[in-house]
Amino acid sequence: MKITWLGHAGIMIEDEGKTILIDPWLNGNPVAPIKVEDIKKADAVFVTHDHGDHGYAEAVVICKNTGATFVSIFELANKAQSEGVKNVLGGNIGGTAEVAGMKFVFTVALHSSTIGHPLGFIIMLPNMTIYHAGDTGIFTDMKLLGDLYDIDLAFLPIGSLFTMGPKEAAKALQLLGVQKVVPIHYKTFPVLVQDPKEFIEIAGPMIDVYVLEPGVSKEIGR
Repeated sequence: MKITWLGHAGIMIEDEGKTILIDPWLNGNPVAPIKVEDIKKADAVFVTHDHGDHGYAEAVVICKNTGATFVSIFELANKAQSEGVKNVLGGNIGGTAEVAGMKFVFTVALHSSTIGHPLGFIIMLPNMTIYHAGDTGIFTDMKLLGDLYDIDLAFLPIGSLFTMGPKEAAKALQLLGVQKVVPIHYKTFPVLVQDPKEFIEIAGPMIDVYVLEPGVSKEIGR
């Protein structure tokens, strides 16, 4: 499975012919390596919430250009549909659905939003189960998510101020029971944590922390 960090919370995942995007904030992102017009193929675009730095506007354009399915909280999916997105899938926290042959779960995220409720996603890809936490603080029910879904790889925010910081994200790994992690939502702005060093130290040597640069891809397996 190939992972590409798009900067901030944006992720591109390519696995056995499937391409999914999560929170593709590209055109206004100071560290994004690509723009919306560079996305030529996508099967699904997941948006965790409607804050501008998580790519709702970009997701709408990408879905129109590629025919990908827009996936988000019910209210935000309805908005995307009203703006001309043909394929939308809206759900709510705790629900399970399927898109492009992949099952996924809508999970809670402790954050704010204007439309609907913020989300995370657990996505069962052909070769791995991944968890994108979205913008969230730590919560003890992360242990239930780990128990239920046997997550292989987590994308966790470490930037603090608006989300978990390094200490909380490292504890989240313990709750989730996850051994592989890609830190996200840091370094984009001066107010965010700039360096994942503290997170790596607290997580410990038994955790595989994949520190990516925006635009750099990494093959990750079970």
